[in-house]
Amino acid sequence: MKKSFIEQMKEKLEERKKSLEKELKSFAQKSEVSQKDWQTLYPHFDGGNIEEEANEVEEYESLLPIEYTLELRLKDVNLALEKINLSTKLEVNTERSQSIKKDKYGICEKCGRKISKERLKIFPEARTCSKCK
Repeated sequence: MKKSFIEQMKEKLEERKKSLEKELKSFAQKSEVSQKDWQTLYPHFDGGNIEEEANEVEEYESLLPIEYTLELRLKDVNLALEKINLSTKLEVNTERSQSIKKDKYGICEKCGRKISKERLKIFPEARTCSKCK
């Protein structure tokens, strides 16, 4: 794949990563156990109105699947960025080891074929080609 295309996808992925993290930060925080994971903020009760507290718990429960989905998307974005960065690092080291150079970004994880540029433009963190999705 051309370097210019990969750079465009890297920029798109960085923007998507910032957007996902911003959305997560609006109702969650990074986990104390693992900085790659997020935790939805649980409401703090002040012993007030039971109905209000019940609504807060309901809102918390509704945010859990959203957090899970956003985390999965963020992990896919991070994985795609890691592949791009690995490819870039390998290009720099080609003089040392030509046999190591393998571009991982844009290669289907299931069948090993190239993922189409059209698919990557729409979904830059794609891990599989259209046939294997």
